[in-house]
Amino acid sequence: MMRIGLFLLTNLAVLVVAGIILSLLGVGRYHGAGGLNLGNLLVMCFVFGMVGSMISLFMSKWLAKKTTGTELIDPNAPRNQAEAWLIQEIAQLAQRSGINMPEVGIFPSYQSNAFATGWNKNDALVAVSTGLLERMNKDELRAVLAHEIGHVANGDMVTLALVQGVVNAFVMFFARVVGDFIDRNVFGREEGEAPGWGYFIITMVLDIVFGIAASAIVMWFSRYREYRADEAGARLAGKDAMISALLRLQAETELPDQMPKEMKAFAISAGSEEGFSLAALFQTHPTIEQRVEALRQLDCR
Repeated sequence: MMRIGLFLLTNLAVLVVAGIILSLLGVGRYHGAGGLNLGNLLVMCFVFGMVGSMISLFMSKWLAKKTTGTELIDPNAPRNQAEAWLIQEIAQLAQRSGINMPEVGIFPSYQSNAFATGWNKNDALVAVSTGLLERMNKDELRAVLAHEIGHVANGDMVTLALVQGVVNAFVMFFARVVGDFIDRNVFGREEGEAPGWGYFIITMVLDIVFGIAASAIVMWFSRYREYRADEAGARLAGKDAMISALLRLQAETELPDQMPKEMKAFAISAGSEEGFSLAALFQTHPTIEQRVEALRQLDCR
């Protein structure tokens, strides 16, 4: 029920903010007597596409805490040695990476996992699972933390939101252009006639089809940033430790995965992954084998 409420709240925010921006820009309807107004349509699609991604980005820390059950650690009053160690390690890694100290949290999950999120690299959250703390040794755990700090320092959350926003905009734009063409040339809508239900149904279908196809671009970037974060982890914590941590994650892929679907792109592990297939184009993470091989080729001198 909470996730449904968060989804509705996010979409309501998108509609309100996008409506205000479109009003300020003076962009009216994109259908007129002469057909599509491509300029107005492009602006509308760009606003809706980017606003949705930006709102999700700005809400990312709050949503992450709510959906994962993350409890923040008070950096001035850690409750035990494990929390004190986490605070100390992340502070050192953040300083070496040239970013502000992120918030640090722990979320309940038997599977070893971690994630980083936040709207900019100096206002981030790094969280680890209880399973990660229980079963990884300190070298492996440090490598996982370095991987997540790498995501933050690389600005991956912001870049992913921008990529998603641009993709959303073009999906909306081309769905409406193609929908208008089909409505006029297949269903026979007359020049100057307002679009009917056929146009809206076609557009909705094309939004889904184009959205699925375009998500391969977003997922490619997601996989690319995992390689970059692995490299950052290797340079900050040691290549052998980073490889060992990934192999430990691979050994645990059969354990129950409690990471919410919407957070998987921000986690160090996305669960069980197969070799190349059409479905692999839509994976948020490369396979562990691919990541380990990339690390073995890495020169960390």
